[in-house]
Amino acid sequence: MTENYREIIKQAALDEQTFVQLTLKGKIGAGMPWRLVTARPVTIKNNRHLQVSHFDAKQDTTKNYAGTEAETKLDDLLALPFYSLHLRATNEEISVQITQKGKAIIHRNRPEHAQPPDLKHDSSKPQPIPRDDPFLMEIGLTTEDGRIRADMRDKYAQVNEFLKMLESTGVLNDFEHSPVHILDCGCGSAHLSLSAHHYMSKIRGIPATLAGVDRNSELMERNNIRAERLNLREVCFYPGSIIQYQPETPPDILLALHACDTATDEALALGIRHNAPLILAVPCCHHNLHEQLIAREPFNPVMRHGILKERLADILTDSFRALILRMMGYKTDVIEFISSEHTGRNLMIRAIKRTAPGEAEFIEEYNALKTFWGVTPYLETLLENELAQIKP
Repeated sequence: MTENYREIIKQAALDEQTFVQLTLKGKIGAGMPWRLVTARPVTIKNNRHLQVSHFDAKQDTTKNYAGTEAETKLDDLLALPFYSLHLRATNEEISVQITQKGKAIIHRNRPEHAQPPDLKHDSSKPQPIPRDDPFLMEIGLTTEDGRIRADMRDKYAQVNEFLKMLESTGVLNDFEHSPVHILDCGCGSAHLSLSAHHYMSKIRGIPATLAGVDRNSELMERNNIRAERLNLREVCFYPGSIIQYQPETPPDILLALHACDTATDEALALGIRHNAPLILAVPCCHHNLHEQLIAREPFNPVMRHGILKERLADILTDSFRALILRMMGYKTDVIEFISSEHTGRNLMIRAIKRTAPGEAEFIEEYNALKTFWGVTPYLETLLENELAQIKP
């Protein structure tokens, strides 16, 4: 390892012109007192400080450091065994992952939308669901006094960034019928889909129903109890597999948020078959295509390394998914919907139904990509009949 990641992070954090925020993640124990530490610049009485927030298993504490104290605090933090470090600056993002063998893997890239540091002390920006909304306490994201729970800060950030993304699609104003039907495939604890339902029905005034499906029957029972406690009669969760689920009403908005491996494909297929106007999918792990890939020139150097082959499979899987959606008449984008400091799986496939299926350009691109790699994406297998009708 030729680069000293601690020095790289430190120097970037001390740059008063560009530093925005530093996020450090660790596991409590063996010399690590915190699970999460964040640091950002603030101005207090016209003096620049480093505001550091520490999160243990139960609570969070915040303290401000100025001058040499700030540099000393950074040294102390960077000496601890954090497994993940993420720094945001106006000119770049730096991510460091520490392997089990202690090797530091550094990624550096330029942000698409650079934002200047927010130097306001204890500032809070308007969010789609404000922190004082009692709904957030009911779903376990905030405490009774409106503070975000220490172990739910990433989830709170995901919720609001997801809702901003939902709003930015522009489709919420396009529905000509009521209520709008939301279907969450692989819904898990349903924080994001419940928040989407709350945002639409209570904040935007758009009547909506919500159905969720997941294999975890105990979790679905808890979700239904929560919906009953919130008096959400138009919300229901069903135990079972996505591929076997038959929605009572065709979905208007289909969500697949961190559905594992081929569960994302099953959700996409369901949405395509029902002509869902909007599909938002955040894929999780990818295994199906990974197992089909074989070494081929000139990619032998890539396939030689397991981690590179895995990332290549991730990219190809989502590229095939996006192309199939385009073939089926969806305007499709693959975007980063939240910073990687909050979740490692931050890629979103955003698809809006716009045209009839069968655009020749996308069919040609799909067939060429498939022929080169010699693979059959699982989503193609699921949509065999539908795709057969549009192929030239």
